[in-house]
Formats: sequence, structure tokens, C-alpha cells
Amino acid sequence: MRLSKRATWVLRAGVGVGLAFIYIPLIVVAIYAFNASGTTQKWPPSGLTLDWFPNAIENESAREAFLTSIEVGLVATAIAMLLGTLASLAVARHRFFGRETISFLVILPIALPGIVTGVAFSNTFTQVLGIDLSLFTVIVGHATFCIVVVYNNVIARLRRSSASFEEASADLGADSWQTFRFVTLPTMKTALVAGGLLAFALSFDEIIVTTFTLGAGDETLPIWIFRNLFRPNQLPVVNVVALLVILISIIPVYLAHRLSSDSGVSGGAKGGAAADAAEATATP
Repeated sequence: MRLSKRATWVLRAGVGVGLAFIYIPLIVVAIYAFNASGTTQKWPPSGLTLDWFPNAIENESAREAFLTSIEVGLVATAIAMLLGTLASLAVARHRFFGRETISFLVILPIALPGIVTGVAFSNTFTQVLGIDLSLFTVIVGHATFCIVVVYNNVIARLRRSSASFEEASADLGADSWQTFRFVTLPTMKTALVAGGLLAFALSFDEIIVTTFTLGAGDETLPIWIFRNLFRPNQLPVVNVVALLVILISIIPVYLAHRLSSDSGVSGGAKGGAAADAAEATATP
């Protein structure tokens, strides 16, 4: 579609305003991380310095919270990739009564307010199951919305790909595991990895569900930031940690975006996978 010059400028202005709306607050946080005035924050900063970065890196509680967030994110992502993949395969490749209902129920947690999910898990663990809050409860809470991200990515890829390659694999004598390994998995692997990266990013940054499921003595990095945000002597370090969180979060999101936008992977993977399946079936 060819747009007029006026429409083009309107679209460009809209994109510019949208990007400014999103990123100006992040830029402000980044600038405050270099604020030379320390505990006194005013705009514009009186000067810039790198002195707060060594303090943030040497902060023991911040390092422990960072490692805790990594641990929780990795485990929650692993659970989400397993369960999300199984759910997407069931919905995309099989027809059964209530299939769309199951799809809706899998997606629903991402739309629920985090505070509702957090309260629900806290009550279930402590009052119904009698389980003390710990990193385990945090991981389970995070996995609920991480599953949605993996499920959406994988099922979208499966619905765009034809099941004929899987049928051909079965016709050649491959069993279910061989078909999955050589045909289905290569078809959806980029979507699966992209979903896993996004799931990790969501888990790493999560604070609301974490607040209600975290046990005493445990602390993730977002919780550490929130607890130290209102302590003047810790504010410069908090700004540096917030900047580092932004930079760390960019990596999985960028990689997921690149994988999701790689439209040429699906077809090539399916063709090569079909050949691999035929070869594997023919090999005794």
C-alpha cells in the first residue's frame, strides 16, 4: 500500500511518540546510575561518575539476589518449556472435546492481575497444602505465566506448519518418538527457544507474584531493588542495579525477537527433518 507524504509523517510521528513514551523513563534511570551527587537526586544531575558501579558489583546482598533470580528463572523456564510444549502439541496436533477450552485455560493466567495470582498461590501453599513459602513456591508461581509464553510461541509455529511431514514420517515407519525428534522438534525448535528466552526474562523481572510466594530470608533481584529503593544511602546502588537489569533483560528479548522473526527456519527445518526421519527409519 502506498501512503501519502502526510500519512507517512503521521505514522513516523506516532512511532516516535510511542518509543519516547516507553523509553524516556528508562533513559532517566540510566542517567541517574551515573549521578555524581549520590543520595541527592535532582534533574538534571550536577555531574556524572562511574564510582557507583564498583559499589553495586561488590554489594553482597545484590549479588546473592541476582543469583537467586537466575536460579528461579532457569528452573521456572525449564518447567514452562516442558509443560508448555506438551500443551501446545496436544492442542495443535490432536482433536478432542474441550480442546479450545483447554487452550483458553492455559492462556488465562497471563491476563490475571499478578496480585490475584500471588494471593491465590500464597493461600494454596500455606493454608491448603501446608507448605512453607520458599524458592520452590516462587518457582511454581513464576512457571504459571511462563508456560503461557512458551505455549503461545510453540502453538503459533505448529499451526503455521503442515502436519503432512509428520504423516509422511509415520508412513515411512517412524515411531512417535522418531517423528517428534526428527520432524516435529526441528519445526518448532526456534519458537521453543524464543518462548524460553521470553519466559526467563519475565521470571527474572517478576516482583508481584514473588512478593506473595517468597519465603523469609530469600530475596530476588527485583525484591532487593524494591526494598532498597527508599533507603537514601542505597539509592545510587539501586540505580546502577536497575540499569544492569535493563541491560540483562535486553539480551533474551533480543534473541527471542530474532528467532521469532526468522521466517526461513521453519520450512528448511521441516524439509531437512523429513529427510532425517526417513534416514533414521531406514537405518536398522
